Amino acid sequence: MENLLNKEPVKRVQDFIAQFDPKLKVSVLNTTAKTAKDAAKSLNCEVGAIVKSLVFRADDTFLICLIAGDKRCSLNKLKKIIDKKDVCMANADEVKTNTGFSIGGVAPIAHLKKLNILIDQSLSRFQNVFAAAGHPNSIFKIEYNQLVQITKGAVKEIIE
Repeated sequence: MENLLNKEPVKRVQDFIAQFDPKLKVSVLNTTAKTAKDAAKSLNCEVGAIVKSLVFRADDTFLICLIAGDKRCSLNKLKKIIDKKDVCMANADEVKTNTGFSIGGVAPIAHLKKLNILIDQSLSRFQNVFAAAGHPNSIFKIEYNQLVQITKGAVKEIIE
């Protein structure tokens, strides 16, 4: 496999986390982390410790919800929190345009455009969580409280 650490989206994530905390590093997995279950299996951790970065379109804006791998985002709760009626998952092109990442490798940070970020409070049950780092085979490990700090996300009750 070509060196994923040299791919632009992965480098963007590595540079972003290195500025926040030089001890944080992007890791490349031999197996895919495209889904939360795949990532948990590859990392030998609980599915809930995997951060799913889900991009939503709300009217004409976009936002990211960081959800525990064993949970589902509640569209109804999300609509109430952001006070929008028309909320849906972004399509692959919208995800790429707004984040600079392809689905399966969307990192919670280092997006091309400034996006509001909501963080599922159930992630707080884990001291360390794992998030995608710009490619389906790359991840980074980060403490939950650091994830909140680095993303400047708002912790909310957004799961079903």
